[in-house]
Amino acid sequence: MSGGAAKLARLRLPRPPGSLRFQLLSRSLLLLAALLLSIGCVQYVWMFRFLVENKAETIQSQVKTADKGIWAKGPVGASAYDPDHDGDRDGRAVPPDAGAERPFGKRDESHDASLLFNGATVAYIDSDGNWTLLSDGLDGEGEAAAAPKLSDEEYRAALAEYPGGNYRVLRGEAGGRQLVVLQTVEFHGAHGVVQVAVSLRPIVDMLLRQLAIYATLAACALVAAWFVMRPVLRRTLSPLLRLVKLVGQVDAGNLAIRFPERQGQEEIDRLSGSFNSMLARLEASFAAEKEAKERMKRFVADASHELRTPMTAIHGFLQVLLRGAADDAERLERSLASMLRETKRVNRLVEDLLLLARLDQAPQLRTERESLAALLQEMEPQLRLLAGERQLTLEAGADCECRIDGDKMKQVVLNLLQNAVEHTDAASGRIRIALTKENGWAVLSVEDNGEGIGPEHLPHIFDRFYRSDASRTRKSGGAGLGLAISRAIVERFGGTIEASSVSGAGSVFCIRLPEAG
Repeated sequence: MSGGAAKLARLRLPRPPGSLRFQLLSRSLLLLAALLLSIGCVQYVWMFRFLVENKAETIQSQVKTADKGIWAKGPVGASAYDPDHDGDRDGRAVPPDAGAERPFGKRDESHDASLLFNGATVAYIDSDGNWTLLSDGLDGEGEAAAAPKLSDEEYRAALAEYPGGNYRVLRGEAGGRQLVVLQTVEFHGAHGVVQVAVSLRPIVDMLLRQLAIYATLAACALVAAWFVMRPVLRRTLSPLLRLVKLVGQVDAGNLAIRFPERQGQEEIDRLSGSFNSMLARLEASFAAEKEAKERMKRFVADASHELRTPMTAIHGFLQVLLRGAADDAERLERSLASMLRETKRVNRLVEDLLLLARLDQAPQLRTERESLAALLQEMEPQLRLLAGERQLTLEAGADCECRIDGDKMKQVVLNLLQNAVEHTDAASGRIRIALTKENGWAVLSVEDNGEGIGPEHLPHIFDRFYRSDASRTRKSGGAGLGLAISRAIVERFGGTIEASSVSGAGSVFCIRLPEAG
C-alpha cells in the first residue's frame, strides 16, 4: 500500500471510544440531540395547547353568534315544527314562538346545530340541569361518537360563569381525545349551557406530521453536525496532540525540550507553562544531583588525601621508632613532637568535618543579640597576636547589634584573619578589619595586601577542600575547610559573605549581617 493510501486509511479509521476527540464529538452530538428533542417536545405541547385554545375560542364565538332558535329545537330526530307536538321528548314545553314562521314539516338549516358545528356533538343544558342532545357528532375515524356528559357540579359551575365559558380536554371511550366546550347562553330570559364536543384527532394528526418533519430535519442536522464538527475538533485539538507528542519525547536524557506557550488556547497554554516549569525543575534537580555526586566524590577524595598525609607521617615515625630510634633520646623527642603535630592536624580536620556536618543538619543556630563592635574589641589582643609583625588596623567604631552566636562569629573572624595572615608577607603585610553600617546591615570587612586570588579560583574559594595550591603543600594553607565553615556559619545567621580580589594587589572578604530589630 502506498504512503498516501495508508494515510487515507488511517484517517478513515474510527477513533477509539477512549479518545478525547471521540468523546467530545459523541457527547456534543448527544447534547445537541437532547436539545433538539427537548425543543420538539416543548413545541409539540405548546402548539397543541395553542391550537386547542384557538379551536375552543372559535367554537365559543360560533355559539355566541348563532341564532338562539337552535337551542329551542327538540332532540335529534324531531321535526323543525309540529303543531301537534307541544313539547320535546322529555315532555319539556317548546317556547311558543320557536317555529312560528317556519313551514310545517320543513327544517331551517340556519337553525340546525349539526350544520353549524359540522362533525361535533352539540347538547343543551337548561337552568334546571335538563340535558338535551341537539346534534350527533363523529369521532376521529368518521364513526358516530357518543356525546360526553359531565357532572352536574360542572354544569352548575358553567351556568354561574354567565356570560362566560370554559373548555376541557377529555379522553373518549375509543381512546381518542375530545375537546368539550361549555358556553352559557340566554334564551327567553333563562340561562342555559351549550356543550359542543369535537374530536381532536385532526389536530393531533397535524401535529404528528409536523413533528415527523421536525424529527427528519433534526436528524439531518445531526448528520451535518457530525461531518462539520470532526474537522473542527481535529483542528481544535491539534495543539493538545502536539503536546502529547512532545511529552512522549521527554525522558531523563532529553529534558531540554520546551513546549510552545502561545498556541491561542488558554488551557493548553497554561498546561504548556506548567510542563515547562516542571521540566525546568526536573532539569535543575538532575543537574543538582549530578553536581552533588561530583562534590561528594571530590569530598571523599579530598578528605582521604588530607587524612592520608598525617597518617602516613605518623606511620613513618612509628617505623623509625621501632627500628631503634627509641634508644636515642633526641631522635625520640623529635619523632614524638612530629607525631603530636600530625595528630593535632588530624584532630582539627575531624573537628572541622564534624562542624560542617552539624551545620548541614541544623539549619538554625541558637543566637543572641550581641554587639559586633564589642566582640571585635574583645578579640583585639588575640587578633594582634595572630597577626605577628604584620600591620593590623582595627576600625570598630560603628555600633552594630546582630543576632549571632558569639563563639561561632569569633571563629569566622579568626578564619578570615588566618587566611589573610597566610597570604601576606610577615614583614610588609597590612591587614585592615573594619565594621560599618549600611541600610540596616552590618558590614564587616577583612582586607589585606597579599598576593591576591586568581580569577579562575575566586568562584570556588568557599568550596570544601578547595585550595588554590594545586600541589597541596602545607606552605600555603590548611585543608581548605576554613572558608567553607565561615560561609556556612554566616548563612545560618541570615547573612552573606563575598570575596573580591586583584592578583598581586590583595583581597577583601566582606560579611553582611542583618541588624537586630
